[in-house]
Amino acid sequence: MSPIAEQLKVQLSDLPVVDRAAIAHYLLGTLSPLDESDEANLEAVLERRWAQIENGQETGIPAEQVFADLKAKLK
Repeated sequence: MSPIAEQLKVQLSDLPVVDRAAIAHYLLGTLSPLDESDEANLEAVLERRWAQIENGQETGIPAEQVFADLKAKLK
């Protein structure tokens, strides 16, 4: 990572969560869309994970718990 990027990381870490989220959203929007090979890889991962959940190898976390954990971390 460039020295400027490292400096920005330090400075941005001090911003409020809402500001950091807005900047993260902006930066994600500047990334190039996925190309076909990325989409195929993502699709394969999603299909594998779904199969693991369906056959009981993995269990999901209820959305309510995920959101409650996130809210607790943001406080």
